[in-house]
Amino acid sequence: MSGVSRVAKTVAIAGAAAFAYGALIEVRSFRVRRFCADILPAGSEKLRILHISDLHLMARQRRKLDFVAALSGLEPDLVVSTGDNLAQPEALEPLLTALGRLREVPGVFVFGSNDYVGPRLSNPLAYLAGDSGKHSAAASTRPMPTQALRAAFESTGWHDVTGRREQLTLRGVTVEFRGTDDAHWERDDYSVVAGAPAEGTDVALGITHAPYQRVLDAMTDDGVDLILAGHTHGGQVCVPGWGALTTNCDLEPARAKGLSTQETAAGTSLVHVSAGLGTSPYAPYRFACPPEVTLLTLRPASNG
Repeated sequence: MSGVSRVAKTVAIAGAAAFAYGALIEVRSFRVRRFCADILPAGSEKLRILHISDLHLMARQRRKLDFVAALSGLEPDLVVSTGDNLAQPEALEPLLTALGRLREVPGVFVFGSNDYVGPRLSNPLAYLAGDSGKHSAAASTRPMPTQALRAAFESTGWHDVTGRREQLTLRGVTVEFRGTDDAHWERDDYSVVAGAPAEGTDVALGITHAPYQRVLDAMTDDGVDLILAGHTHGGQVCVPGWGALTTNCDLEPARAKGLSTQETAAGTSLVHVSAGLGTSPYAPYRFACPPEVTLLTLRPASNG
């Protein structure tokens, strides 16, 4: 065997091993990431936010369901869901069962495109070409039980902040929320929630599914302290030591997951992007980007 042949064989074996690891192991290696953000007024109690996104749940995904069911043990003060909960209608009841006691915790939510219609079969390599939003809406597939999902979330007190503002008082802290529909499908209309936080607000949070710059900039201009989003899957297939290759939106790949800052002429906001818990059923693998939820602890700024 020539040297070139040996190299080609080694590369092929390594590629197959990496694919098998991503498809069989890492995609099921669920974890909790933790961050702190010092944005509360001095003297406030800490607030623990559980940020869940992009489950893309199928009813047969027992390991993912068990992981979600255990999250109530984190005892958050608030649950934020940034969408793409379902990959098939049959997953609705298993999702609600798995959320269990978390549905009794105060919560807010917005939806992603796959909460309206199911995922579509496509070439997974096309994801690397960049923003696929202009293609997705025209390729709608199986309808999702959107209204039933919304009603179930709202039935135990979670607030739909899609195109709305809401206020909640948590541990004595007045939190204002504003949200948009999925910017990936250009369903966002920020104008309906625009403006400075209401008088008496201690901390302002923005909630959106896809972290497009137009949404992040508008919220930052209005003085929102922290913006939470999902959609990117953290890049899903990343290069070790380098990171994400794409975000499937206009957010730069270096910010595909975790905490970062958004700066405009008007000010600065923190942005947290969740890498999410799932994948499309047509691209069921992750590499160097394990599935996750995030526990964000908000602390008084004086703690910084």
